[in-house]
Amino acid sequence: MFWLTYNYRARPLLFVLLSGLLLAIGLTIRVADASQSRTLDDFSHPELWHAEGTDDISTALRPTVGNQGSALCLDFNFNGVSGGATLRRALPITFPTNYALSFDLRGAMPANDLQVKLIDASGDNVWWYRREGFQPSTTWQTISAGKREIESAWGPAKDRTLRQSSALEFTVYAGHGGKGELCVSRLRLTPLPPASARESAMPASISSNALFLQQAQHAPRGTYPRGFSGEQSYWTLVGVDGGAAHSALISEDGAVEVGKGNWSIEPMLIDGGNLIDWASVKATQSLQDGYLPIPTVHWQAGELGLETTLMADGTTASSRLLLQYTVHNDGAQPRSLTMALLMRPFQVNPPTQFLNTPGGISPIQDLAWDGHALQVNGQHVVPLQAPSAFVASSEVANSLPEQLTSDKAPRISTLHDADGHAQGALLYRLTVPAHADVTLGLVVPGEGQPFIPPADAAAWLQRQRDRVAAAWREKLNRVTLQLPPAQQAIVDTTRSAQAQILMSRDGPALQPGTRSYGRSWIRDGAMMSEALLRSGHADAVEEFVRWYATHPFSTGKVPCCVDARGSDPVPENDSQGELIFVIAQWWRYSHDRVGLESLWPHVERTVAYMDQLRASERTAANQVGDRRALYGLMPASISHEGYSAKPMHSYWDDFWSLIGYDDAVELAAALGKSDEASRYAVARDQFRADLKASILTSMQQHRIDYIPGAAELGDFDATSTTIALSPGDAMDWLPPTLLAQTFQRYWQGFVVRRDGSQHWDDYTPYELRTVASFVRLDWRDRVQQLLTFFLADRRPAAWNQWAEVVGRDPRQPRFVGDMPHAWIASDFLRSVYDMFAYERVADRSMVLAAGLDPAWFAGRGVAIERLRTPWGALSYSLREERGQLVLRIPAGQSMPSGGLVLPWPYPGKPLGMASLNGKSVDWHGGEIVIRSLPAVLSIPLPGAGTAP
Repeated sequence: MFWLTYNYRARPLLFVLLSGLLLAIGLTIRVADASQSRTLDDFSHPELWHAEGTDDISTALRPTVGNQGSALCLDFNFNGVSGGATLRRALPITFPTNYALSFDLRGAMPANDLQVKLIDASGDNVWWYRREGFQPSTTWQTISAGKREIESAWGPAKDRTLRQSSALEFTVYAGHGGKGELCVSRLRLTPLPPASARESAMPASISSNALFLQQAQHAPRGTYPRGFSGEQSYWTLVGVDGGAAHSALISEDGAVEVGKGNWSIEPMLIDGGNLIDWASVKATQSLQDGYLPIPTVHWQAGELGLETTLMADGTTASSRLLLQYTVHNDGAQPRSLTMALLMRPFQVNPPTQFLNTPGGISPIQDLAWDGHALQVNGQHVVPLQAPSAFVASSEVANSLPEQLTSDKAPRISTLHDADGHAQGALLYRLTVPAHADVTLGLVVPGEGQPFIPPADAAAWLQRQRDRVAAAWREKLNRVTLQLPPAQQAIVDTTRSAQAQILMSRDGPALQPGTRSYGRSWIRDGAMMSEALLRSGHADAVEEFVRWYATHPFSTGKVPCCVDARGSDPVPENDSQGELIFVIAQWWRYSHDRVGLESLWPHVERTVAYMDQLRASERTAANQVGDRRALYGLMPASISHEGYSAKPMHSYWDDFWSLIGYDDAVELAAALGKSDEASRYAVARDQFRADLKASILTSMQQHRIDYIPGAAELGDFDATSTTIALSPGDAMDWLPPTLLAQTFQRYWQGFVVRRDGSQHWDDYTPYELRTVASFVRLDWRDRVQQLLTFFLADRRPAAWNQWAEVVGRDPRQPRFVGDMPHAWIASDFLRSVYDMFAYERVADRSMVLAAGLDPAWFAGRGVAIERLRTPWGALSYSLREERGQLVLRIPAGQSMPSGGLVLPWPYPGKPLGMASLNGKSVDWHGGEIVIRSLPAVLSIPLPGAGTAP
């Protein structure tokens, strides 16, 4: 689950001008009239209030004297975790048509969020007034919140107008955490005259984003970034392994955001007074070698071309950006032109992005050029070649690109603009010979890193590029795939996906993104960990496991996510199972018994907490009526984002919890803890029985023939249900027909969407998990169709990535989350690896090639090398040769107890006898089991006769 955070910055000058305009046209800025105020609480009865804190946050309540009358103070200590400290009471309020809610407040604390929440009688619908980064005065001050400042926070009600509430909360929510006090007094409600139509239509604040969006509407297309011009833009991530905090973005148009939420460097060319920008060229994208995280944007404008390449080097703690610009002249005559590298107050992350790191504007207040290096808000940009000039301006109405074409941009060395609208440009006068190119470079050093340009800039830049490329090749080729040339996109995307996961991690913390999702979720981390383990990155997983295992609460509750504020207390009941799963997976791949022993106490506490959660729903109340489907499940939560309006009993939570119980049994047995293993096995079996009964009961209650997403809803959500199959192994305990019906329903919906016979607007590529489900269901013929569809929605395709949200109209502006999205990258990796080999728990075997298209076996065939498994590195090749399909597996890995299994890969039933290491072998249940290595298995192709 995520928290939505809107944080639009108001421009004070523009607000003053707007206020004057309102007065000029006869609108009234209304101020609450104290004589009409109704006191809701004078705080003379402190017993009506109570203090509470989320997990591990301590709170206390004490009465005091207010500015006028009584007051109440909330003392709190966050104790190093995230969450909230709350002062709450039942307080029925009926709100007039227009109103102001006011109260007196004082206190002392680090900057945290102040929230005033109004909750309806159901407890499900919440409205709030928020002040982010709030620090109260030590003296009493009055805070007044008008109707338009009290917003709907969450809840299932369709009508989000606040008319009545039943309870009120004052909450300090963790920003910087710490400890302190918040004192409140004189809670009042003041009726106001109805707002006029003009007042209702005015925004609550005017943002810099809105100002530049308006400017972009009237400027020539290309003057402002694509995201400000009414079009969806795309971008990719560049950074070092583990360096998410310092990562950069490059847009599909060549602009580079130099750090999280930071300003950007945008290239333009001036040719004979004509401005060449992203809108006047044909732009394409590429990655070095087709997969390395060294992206290039290619511009072509007639005979002129420009390549913008971005790379990063350094360490997790301190990295730098290297920007390479190559201007090509494809014509037969030399070309003289000007290259402009603009420093602009725009993120690459566009204005439609609102979560965690709001996109759009990134103010530039200060520019300073000393002839050798440029400082932008104090951050250095060092040209590798001396520019011809530096120009800067803070005009909004006449943008810097427009000034450049008229040669009116002022040549100055410093510029300060309090509004943050400063823009500058390094200008290079170039003469590019015929059929030749000229290369320029910039370095953006890390904070505190000195950098002196080398004498031979071009040679130095190429050496750095070669070094960065070599380091990434080693990381991304620990597993290698061979597929037909037409399927090279699968091969390249698996390698790029690893880089996306590694670049998105912040030190040891695995994160799904760096902007919208710059936090570490155990849910995302669990699945990214599995992908990394299979790719040969057990070291990164060990760092994550050991780091996250230190963050559970004292109760044993595992936080859904962790960030700089600490552990998040939001109850998401999949978290416990996911932490145990990560520990178990790391153990299976590393076989580090000493490491497992050090992590074992975390497993014990987590299982104990799961037992408590499960017991809370194994009640008599859940054995009657409509609640029967809830018996024995994990409690309702919002782990599934679809249930954020109201917590539900999500089977996603239960599948993960069952995985956790199962893994806890295995870990206890591995450490020789037989008593714990037996106890956990009893709990697991009981929970599995309750879960199966719940699913069947919910289906009966809702009259459906598929596995629902939530017990009380009967909704369909195959993407969530995939966890039941992988890594949940539900084929061992759920009816096979039920699983088939569920994913058949998904397939039917997929087909009508793919074929255009059903309208759709957008989807989330988490659906890539269904590929792994189809592999396990032996729906080989459908796997390639799924992959073809999803691969087509990589944007840009050459950057081998998915956003969290993919729109059918690629240029319709929308929130898309992080690009790339590392959790989705892990879904793709896990699914592709499953196509080559997956672990079948029922018989402890490894099933080979179950998702590979038989058409791929011709020619060079397919191969995989060094895929990590719990039994070591797996390699094999599969190729059609002289009427036979030949599987070759070298020695080198341990053998699973159930062997290596090859299912019949062609349509229909197996034909004839096969030959294993020169001896005849028959098919059993459509499979051949290999129990010793090396092995060469030959099977006759359909229509080619039988093996001798």
